[in-house]
Amino acid sequence: FPSQTVTGNFAKVIHGLNANQLTDQVIQRSKRMILDTLGVGLLGTSTEVCHKVAQYSKIYSSDLSSTIWGHLDFQLPPLYAAFVNGVAVHSMDFDDTWHPATHPSGAVLPAVIALSEAFPRKKKISGLDLLLAFNVGIEVQGRLLQFSREARNIPKRY
Repeated sequence: FPSQTVTGNFAKVIHGLNANQLTDQVIQRSKRMILDTLGVGLLGTSTEVCHKVAQYSKIYSSDLSSTIWGHLDFQLPPLYAAFVNGVAVHSMDFDDTWHPATHPSGAVLPAVIALSEAFPRKKKISGLDLLLAFNVGIEVQGRLLQFSREARNIPKRY
C-alpha cells in the first residue's frame, strides 16, 4: 500500500507551490491569460445572462464584499462576485480553452480576484501572490482534467 492517497499527494504538491517556482515565461503567459480573461469578462458584463445572474445575486449580502467587473459601485459577497464575474467571462465563450474542453482562466480568475478583494486592508496580497494563486488554480484544474476519465472521452462523445 502506498503511504499516501492520490488526493493526499496531490494536495501536498499544490500546497508546496510557491512564487519562487514561477518562471519568467509562466509569469508572462499568466499575465496574458489574465488580461484576456478580464477583457472577455468586461465584454460579457453586457450580456443578458450576466444581467440576470447579477440581479439574482443582489439578494445576498455579507460583511465581506468583492467588485462586479465593470461596475465599481456594485459589490457582492466574494462567492457571488466570483459567480457573476465567471458567468460574464463564459457568456462570451471566447475565454481560453484546453483540449479536452475546459476553460481554465474563466473558472479560476474570478475566484482569485474576488478572494483577494475580500482580504483585510492590512493583509492585502501582492501581485506576485495573485499570480501564484492563479497558477495554483490553473494547475489544480489541469491535474483534475488529467485524472478525469470523463474528460478524456469528451472528443468521442461529441
